[in-house]
Amino acid sequence: MAEKKKTFEENLADLEAIVTNLESGNVPLEEAMEKFKKGVTLSKELEKTLSDAEQTVTKIMTKDGQEIDVKNDQSNQDEGND
Repeated sequence: MAEKKKTFEENLADLEAIVTNLESGNVPLEEAMEKFKKGVTLSKELEKTLSDAEQTVTKIMTKDGQEIDVKNDQSNQDEGND
């Protein structure tokens, strides 16, 4: 049976638990290395999720159905305000 994909919040909680555990200093070296690797993997997944969400949020649809990247559009407007 396939494992259900965890939510952003669940992954964040897992990462926070790993960090807390490692910061305690009471973890054997081999276990600490495994937890560190898992933490790095979780961090990359969380970063990708946030990046994807940011891209989605910064796009809007025009009346004719075209997407506009609000972030890039805002940058272009800022450059013209010299």
